[in-house]
Amino acid sequence: MDNQKLTTKQTVRKFTGNFATIACLVMYFSYIEQIIANFTGQPVSPVQPFFASINALLWVIYGWVKPDKKDWPVIIANFPGIIFGLVTAITSFVH
Repeated sequence: MDNQKLTTKQTVRKFTGNFATIACLVMYFSYIEQIIANFTGQPVSPVQPFFASINALLWVIYGWVKPDKKDWPVIIANFPGIIFGLVTAITSFVH
C-alpha cells in the first residue's frame, strides 16, 4: 500500500510540475500582446513586467545553483520571463 501511495504522489507531483511549467511559459509569452501594444502607441506600465523579470531571474539562478542538480523545469519555465519581462518594460518607454 505504501508503494502505491508513493507512486500516486510521484504521479501527482510530476503532473503538477509539468502543468506549472506550461502555465509559467504561457504567462510569460502573454507579454507578447503587451509588447505589441507598446509599439502601437498604447504603452503598458513597465512596473509589473520589470519585477516579473527580476522574479524570473531569481528563479533561474535558484534552479541553476541548486546543490544536488540543476532544476531544469524551473530554469526552462522562467528563462522566457527574463526576456519578455525586460522587453515589455523597455518597450513601454517607446512611443
